Amino acid sequence: MSIFTTRPEIKGTFGVVTSTHWIASAVGMSILEKGGNAFDAATATGLVLQVIEPHLNGPGGDLPVLFHSAATGETKVVCGQGPAPAGATIDHYKTQGLDLIPGNGMLATVIPGAFDGWMLMLRDHGSLPLREILEPAIHYAEHGHPLLARVSATIGGLAGFFETEWPTSHATWCPRGRTPDPDEVFKNPVLAATWTRLLAEAESKTGRENQIEAARDSFYRGFVAEKIGRFVDQTEAMDGSGERHKGVLTVDDLARWSATYEDPLTDTYHGWTIAKTSAWGQGPVLLQSLALLKGLDLSAIDPVGDQFVHLVTEAMKLAYADREIYYGDPDFVDVPLSALLSEDYNAARRNLIADQASFDLRPGVLAGYEDQVAQTMAVIERAGIADRGIYEPTMAHLSERRGDTVHIDVIDRWGNIVSATPSGGWLQSSPVIPGLGFSLNSRAQMFWLQDGLPGSLAPGKRPRTTLSPSLAFHEDGTALSFGTPGGDQQDQWQLALFLRLVHFGLNLQEAIDQPLFHTTHFPTSFHPRQRQPGHLMAEKNFPRETLSALTARGHALEIADEWTVGRLTAAKRETNGLLKAAATPRLMQAYAIGR
Repeated sequence: MSIFTTRPEIKGTFGVVTSTHWIASAVGMSILEKGGNAFDAATATGLVLQVIEPHLNGPGGDLPVLFHSAATGETKVVCGQGPAPAGATIDHYKTQGLDLIPGNGMLATVIPGAFDGWMLMLRDHGSLPLREILEPAIHYAEHGHPLLARVSATIGGLAGFFETEWPTSHATWCPRGRTPDPDEVFKNPVLAATWTRLLAEAESKTGRENQIEAARDSFYRGFVAEKIGRFVDQTEAMDGSGERHKGVLTVDDLARWSATYEDPLTDTYHGWTIAKTSAWGQGPVLLQSLALLKGLDLSAIDPVGDQFVHLVTEAMKLAYADREIYYGDPDFVDVPLSALLSEDYNAARRNLIADQASFDLRPGVLAGYEDQVAQTMAVIERAGIADRGIYEPTMAHLSERRGDTVHIDVIDRWGNIVSATPSGGWLQSSPVIPGLGFSLNSRAQMFWLQDGLPGSLAPGKRPRTTLSPSLAFHEDGTALSFGTPGGDQQDQWQLALFLRLVHFGLNLQEAIDQPLFHTTHFPTSFHPRQRQPGHLMAEKNFPRETLSALTARGHALEIADEWTVGRLTAAKRETNGLLKAAATPRLMQAYAIGR
């Protein structure tokens, strides 16, 4: 097997940080250099990403974190995924003439959870003062940063719409009355003022933990919440339905909610224990895919050959079909995860994988869930078939009007590990809130407006997010942190990365540099919730014979340009304390730093 790599795997013993933007990675590393730990570094990195990748995440967005604490030996989930507001009922949305929740605008908003998720983890596991964590984000918002070409393109594609329909967004993103150029030093002084005021209010208290608690109060029960509530109450904004709607989020919704800790969902594969979020996220599909693949000898095949791509794709089709039928907020619905991950269930499902590509959506039918299967399949069929693939929205050949996600992996010298996938609150998700400088999220679009489904809209219920960080621990003590932006593709690209690490002896950078693939065979989690049966996208840098053989196997193959699929990052801690990190060269933006 010929191994190609674009850059070295980063190695050291002090600390490693890898993220989807080089500035954010540098900020995270600077926090480690100041004596901070992985929790401090990840939080500072995440707050900076809200400033420099505003088309992919923002302060009004969402946050799941998987972390491992060296002090306690525990691995936990931080759920910074806000639920639906109290007024978000199916009846209310139906009275607006909607059958699907729009992909943007005020009705698509749930409680913003990212800030509280970061602050909860920082309070309990960080070590540095809040000022040290917030100052880098304030700096780049106040003094500016080189605007990414993709941010410029996103703003340019929406500038006319902003000017006509979302004037507060036009004022923020076109401050000189025009689309800012790539590499222009771009500032968000209103956001800088928001964080500066929040920090001042926090520092009116004494003690690190009290200051962080005060910051949480300022956001969810203070001036930030008040401005959010006033704007939502007074704003009727154009959205993807073609109509103007008011939102339902209130100050009471914000005041009553806080981020939480949870135990991760885990399963084993070839000596590794993989940790994911529960079924309020799509994370279990990675575990289901691995459970299906356990019975196959992947080590004996070519990791860039058609057999590898075919087997992994067909397994993912089955796992994602189950996602559609069974996953939802476990606080509201019974999700049979033990059955979905069981050996007997997956042995039977594995027999469905044939030599030719499947064009059928084939969920498993568990006893007692027959009506749920029938109801959900009927809703999926009404959503329809797409006339083109529905892809990860940061890829170069797609519209820039959809937002996406960022990812962060940090490991410090003490063995603390953080894997975080912040998203939402994109500049294209909803109008900018006056006096705050950021937008709210659009995560409610992942709910269905039909009763009786795991993903049905209900007040207080978490949407089934696509955000899916990963941790894995080998039985020899090695630890691995990894993830990627990419909506429904997140666990597909992570699966390919993990399998290539486990079965083929590649280092982190070598595995990330291997050509990637994904399928849109199952319904997308985003509006308009369509699917493309049998579809398979693969990068052109696969061997030509692999692509030809995939077509011969019956896949509806779409070939993407070289180096355009996925934005994976990863970090690793070996048993001797050696730290490693890597980041994708795709988009020439993600960066790994360490020493």
